Amino acid sequence: QVQLVESGGGLVQPGGSLRLSCAASGSIFNIYTMGWYRQAPGKQRELVATFTRDGSTLYSYSLKGRFTISRNNAKNTVDLQMNSLKPEDTAVYYCNLRTGIRIAYAIDYWGKGTLVTVSS
Repeated sequence: QVQLVESGGGLVQPGGSLRLSCAASGSIFNIYTMGWYRQAPGKQRELVATFTRDGSTLYSYSLKGRFTISRNNAKNTVDLQMNSLKPEDTAVYYCNLRTGIRIAYAIDYWGKGTLVTVSS
């Protein structure tokens, strides 16, 4: 089993910044993706940013430039720095980790989510 623990959510004013952190532990094998998704009220869960197997990053096109993902491989942590936040960034942010011995057997794990509210 894999555990993902997120932290750093909260209430922030428009234009402000927040940093989310996620720590992974447990039976972690090859990491195929590790990153962040979000789900706003009444909407589907969507990709925010993630690292891929080769270390490259994928961002939601609309968020790139305001959000930055970073990772500590030794500690199995991934952070999301969010700047210039807007009310439409309000959502529950989920940490995601896809791991397995082989890609065909990889499993997606999810954290419980951390709420980010952007409001004045």
